[in-house]
Amino acid sequence: MLSVRSFNIYTRSIASLWRRSSHCAGQTLDISGIYPPIVTPFTQKGEVDYQSLYKNLQKYNNIPFKGLVVQGSNGEYPYLSTEERIEVVRRVKQALPKAKLLMAGSGCESTKATIQMSENMASAGADCLLVVTPCFYHGRMDGSALIHHYIQVADSSPVPIVLYNVPASTFLDLPVSAVIELSQHPNIIGIKDSGGDITRIGLIVHKTRSQDFQVLAGSAGFLMASYTVGAVGGVCALANVLGQEVCELAQLCTSGEWDKARKLQYRLIEPNIAECEASPHCRRLQLKDLLVSEMQRLTKYPLLLDNINRHRSWFSRPAAIAEGTGVLPWDTTSCQ
Repeated sequence: MLSVRSFNIYTRSIASLWRRSSHCAGQTLDISGIYPPIVTPFTQKGEVDYQSLYKNLQKYNNIPFKGLVVQGSNGEYPYLSTEERIEVVRRVKQALPKAKLLMAGSGCESTKATIQMSENMASAGADCLLVVTPCFYHGRMDGSALIHHYIQVADSSPVPIVLYNVPASTFLDLPVSAVIELSQHPNIIGIKDSGGDITRIGLIVHKTRSQDFQVLAGSAGFLMASYTVGAVGGVCALANVLGQEVCELAQLCTSGEWDKARKLQYRLIEPNIAECEASPHCRRLQLKDLLVSEMQRLTKYPLLLDNINRHRSWFSRPAAIAEGTGVLPWDTTSCQ
C-alpha cells in the first residue's frame, strides 16, 4: 500500500507528465502578453453601466492586448453582486474578438464560493480564471491552507486557473513554496504577482520552469524587470491609460531590444506611480477616452480631483516624452 507521501509524489509526477504532454499537443493555454484590468462603469444611480462598458470594449479592441482581465481589482468586484459579476463577464465575452483571451477574476473568501463562481464564469465565457488569495482570515492563511484551497478550485474548474498574489490588498504573500507545489497541478497554468519583488518573481520562474508555468507581472512599474527574469507578460492597470505604450514595452522585451525597452520603461515609471498613489476612485474618471463614471458603490473616500489632475499631468510633461517616439494618447487640454 502506498503511503500518503508516496501517493502525493506519484500524483504530482502524473500531473507533471500530463502538463508536458498537453503542451506538446498544443493544449496548454498561452497567456503571454499584456492585459488591462478593466474598470466596471456605473450609472449615476449606481447600476452597472453596460452601455459604457461596451463602448470601452470597442476602444480596447484597437490596442494589441493579448486579452482583458475582467473583475480584477480595478473592476471593484467586491462591490458587485454574484449575478453582476457573472453578467459582466458574459457581456465582455460577447464583445471581445475571438483571438483575445478573457481572464476573469473568480476569487471569493470561501473555497465553495470560489468553485461556484469559477464554474459560472467559465459558463459565461471566461477562457481562464484569476483567483486571488482568500484574505479575511489572513492570519490563518498559511501555505498549507492556500494549497488546499487552490487544489480544490483547480480540480473543479472547467478552465485553467491563474494564481493571483496581491499583498497590498490581501495583506499576505502566497508563499513561493506553495506556488512551486501548485505549479505541478495540471489546471494551474500561471500566476499574476503584484508584489513587485523581482527576486521572488525570478525564483518562481526558475523553480517552476519544468512545469511550463507562466508568470505575469502585476504592474507596468516593474514590467521590464519581470521580463528580464523570465516573466511572459503583465496585467497592468496603466494599460488602461497607455495601452499602446505598455504593449510596445512588452514587444521590445520579447524581441531583446533592451536599450529601447529601458528608455520606454523610464517613461512609464512616473505615470505608473501616479496611478498607484491615486485613490482607487480616481481610476473611474475619464482616463484617456474611456467612458467611466465618478459614481462608485460603498466609497470610503471622497473623489480627489487634485489627485486626478496630478495623475493626468505626468503624461504632458516634456521630460516624460522627450526620449520616446510618437505622441502619448492623452488629451491634456481637458486638464487645464
